[in-house]
Amino acid sequence: MTLETLVEEIRRLGEAELVSIERSRATEAARIAAERERRVAEVRDQAARATELDVARERAQRLAAAKLESRKMLYEAREKRLEAAIGDTRTLLAEYTGSSAYPAVLRRMYSVATDALGKQLKVSGRADDAGLLAKVAGKSFDPTPQPILGGLIAETPDGSRRLNLSFNELLRLREDKVRELLA
Repeated sequence: MTLETLVEEIRRLGEAELVSIERSRATEAARIAAERERRVAEVRDQAARATELDVARERAQRLAAAKLESRKMLYEAREKRLEAAIGDTRTLLAEYTGSSAYPAVLRRMYSVATDALGKQLKVSGRADDAGLLAKVAGKSFDPTPQPILGGLIAETPDGSRRLNLSFNELLRLREDKVRELLA
């Protein structure tokens, strides 16, 4: 073998190896590019899913907050209406004290108080009712005026027991029932 043949053979083997290396490099580059594209697509899909979840969660939270706010506003409106109705009830009770039936109510209240606490009582009420209570309770009447809408407050002489039959207290005790009726 001559030197030229040997060099030619080496050159041919080198070129074949170079072609093989270039093919391998091109194949590897294509594989890397495909892997990169797959990962990019995967990251985009994950980001899209995460965004969808975040948007859905945010939408659900805003919807729940809006529902809660609407319930709160409805409750506040209902409560305002009920408070106005209870205020109207107080006004009606105050007007009732001027009616002709009111003295009979005071007599019945005094009767209930004597049945519950005994005959010895100290009875007080509004300043406007002083004359009427003095007639009903007699010596048991205490002229100290009470800040009430109407009715009376009875107490044992020693102060150990007390029966509050004022319109204020009766309305307060039955406010839940009144609210049910007004609702």
